[in-house]
Amino acid sequence: MLNVLREFLLQQGFDDGFSRWLTLNAEIVLVLVLAILANMLAKRIVVRGAAALIGKTTTSWDDVLIEHRVIQRMSHLAPALVVYHFALPVLENYPWWSTSVRQASLIYMLLVVVSVIDAVLNAIADVMQSSQLSQDLPIKSLAQILKLGLYIIAGIGVLSLILGKSPLLLFSGLGAMTAVIMLVFKDAILGFVGGIQLSANRMVARGDWIEMPKYGADGDVIEVALTTVKVQNWDKTITTIPTYALISESFKNWRGMSESGGRRIKRAINLDVNSIRFCDDEMLKRFTKIPYMAEYLKSKRDEVSQRHKENAMDELPPGSDRRLTNVGTFRAYVIAYLRDHPMIHQDMTLMVRQLAPGPHGLPVEIYGFSRDQRWVSYENIQADVFDHILAMVPEFDLRVYQIP
Repeated sequence: MLNVLREFLLQQGFDDGFSRWLTLNAEIVLVLVLAILANMLAKRIVVRGAAALIGKTTTSWDDVLIEHRVIQRMSHLAPALVVYHFALPVLENYPWWSTSVRQASLIYMLLVVVSVIDAVLNAIADVMQSSQLSQDLPIKSLAQILKLGLYIIAGIGVLSLILGKSPLLLFSGLGAMTAVIMLVFKDAILGFVGGIQLSANRMVARGDWIEMPKYGADGDVIEVALTTVKVQNWDKTITTIPTYALISESFKNWRGMSESGGRRIKRAINLDVNSIRFCDDEMLKRFTKIPYMAEYLKSKRDEVSQRHKENAMDELPPGSDRRLTNVGTFRAYVIAYLRDHPMIHQDMTLMVRQLAPGPHGLPVEIYGFSRDQRWVSYENIQADVFDHILAMVPEFDLRVYQIP
């Protein structure tokens, strides 16, 4: 490169060996200076220019490229290209050194390309995490699988450059290393298989509410990775579950509740059996003044009148199945109240039923679904319903069972 410098030194009477040595060092310094200049130009012009251009766009996906330093990592190729290009002409009289420098430059450039692709995969994963597609696919798991394959290919490429062998020979030798690879990457392989099954069967996705008591998990899935699934519990702690455990063990996914449009209310009030009795005329007259009860009691009176005519009776006997009870009337009131409640889902199962009596009285269970699935709103709706029902129990001459 600097033959002019060598000729000048020879003309000045310097020894040929010294002239060659000084010229070689000058060429090496010049190449290093060019590499530094190339690095500075790439960072100050290309990187800053790209960042300024991206900052002016209205799209958000290109901002992620800057956030993950994709272009900045790519700028590291500039000095390596300069060194690789000038290594041969500068070190033409030193074949071992020129080959070694060019190999080192290639290895460095390969590692830079790997880091760039790694950053691009991270950027793509971040962009897709904010889309609806992330609800159906384990984006992070797929990115990690691609990274794993990328690192394996890069490792083989580095070995082939160091050994001077074709990468195909190294790939053919992977068959003998299968057992070692399966041992080293056991968790990754199990996670990969588990991730495919989770995705194919839509068993769990980011945003799902799952329960897995064995691992102390009860909350929203915030990340489905290659080997682990992260769950943010309701107390804001993070539980990490092995991905394969979701395939080999049981867990509860509340996604069906979220997609149904309602959230179940299933709670019972225990009534004191000693307060249950047949209704007399005075009670029925008083019950008629309670909302929702007038029409119900009128229909029941019509049934009683019809029964009188059919059996030619003036009044029903004490044990007749047509006589009204206060607990039956109470159940009719509760179901009418729930049918009129704006926050109770009317298109889903709704009933008020009796359970088997026990040592704590007669359980009357409300089974229905709230329209609002959000936890706080759901609890408020449920509390309002039972506040009202508990307050109405004495109006029907009933008592809530309570241990003295």
